[in-house]
Amino acid sequence: MPCWFMRGGTSKGPFFRADDLPQDSNARDSILLAAMGSPDPRQIDGLGGAHPLTSKVGIVGLSRQAGIDLEFRFVQVQPDQDIVDTTANCGNMLAAVVPFAIESGLLEPGADITSARVLTLNTGLVAEIAIPTPAGEDGRYVEYGGDAEIDGVPGTSAAVVISFLDTAGSVCSSMLPTGNLTDSVEIGGFGPVEVTCIDNGQPLVIIDAAALGRTGREPVVELNADTELKARLEALRLSCGELMGLGDVAGKNYPKMTLVSPPAQGGTIGTRSFIPHVCHESIGVLAAVTVGTAAVLAGTVAHAVAKMPDGGTPTVSVEHPSGEFSVQLELDPADPTRVAKSALIRTARLIMAGDVMIPARQRQPQSSKEQDL
Repeated sequence: MPCWFMRGGTSKGPFFRADDLPQDSNARDSILLAAMGSPDPRQIDGLGGAHPLTSKVGIVGLSRQAGIDLEFRFVQVQPDQDIVDTTANCGNMLAAVVPFAIESGLLEPGADITSARVLTLNTGLVAEIAIPTPAGEDGRYVEYGGDAEIDGVPGTSAAVVISFLDTAGSVCSSMLPTGNLTDSVEIGGFGPVEVTCIDNGQPLVIIDAAALGRTGREPVVELNADTELKARLEALRLSCGELMGLGDVAGKNYPKMTLVSPPAQGGTIGTRSFIPHVCHESIGVLAAVTVGTAAVLAGTVAHAVAKMPDGGTPTVSVEHPSGEFSVQLELDPADPTRVAKSALIRTARLIMAGDVMIPARQRQPQSSKEQDL
């Protein structure tokens, strides 16, 4: 199966052209599980990296929709499960979509900067993505080298500029699906906790770390070993999933759980993001956008601990375990509670291009269901 292994932001995984995969979704999912080596905690028999951040897949095709160049389907595969989840967004893998499209022949670069409008099929999110494509001896190519740095990735790379055009209510019915800036939710055996349920690109439940007896500055390894905290977060997640209109989220990868705290390194707000059962080594792109949005909205849990910059277009510096993530938010002049546009910088790199080998038994599953890509 033709495959391009890409890093997008702080995530990585194989990318496939939509036309190379079966249209039947059961057959497609069987191939993806085989390619990744799931279910197995080490993913020893596939390309997966034994962690949710490195167990991701991108599927990209040309679009026939007016004003859209490419269609992207993000796939989350869990290392130790046979679940193929196509319901959520991933802003990090999104950063690799346009480079992949050029590398795989889907898109032809025509200028020093190539911009493409990308529709994420999972949720309907639209982003405009720009990457450098200078001219070389053999034509234009994707330039991966550059001076842009993002925390969580070593070294520097060329900037991938992502502008999200309208991210409110990506999975939920609206940006504030409960209708409230803050809700009080009971955790059995613990008591009520104030949360903000928000979706501006990623459904999040935001909690002040201090409300759960934590600082919000603990190392990732410590939080992943904190079974008491994780049990409380999961109980809270299940309750908030119902409140947010998402139903029973026990088997879903959203909402993500985000602990917030006052900034410690000169930023705007501190975070520890659970995705949803493992603490993120940094923070997801759309989670950062959503936390930043909550930080600018007076009355939210995030706003209460944030140190907001004065005046102008707000740039929110979201601190995370690996550093910080800056998000520029453009507010609607007619409605300052609405974010009209958000912009940020990621980087990407092609790691491998070739074929991934799929065992014959996993190319032809016993049953099928309709595929919607």
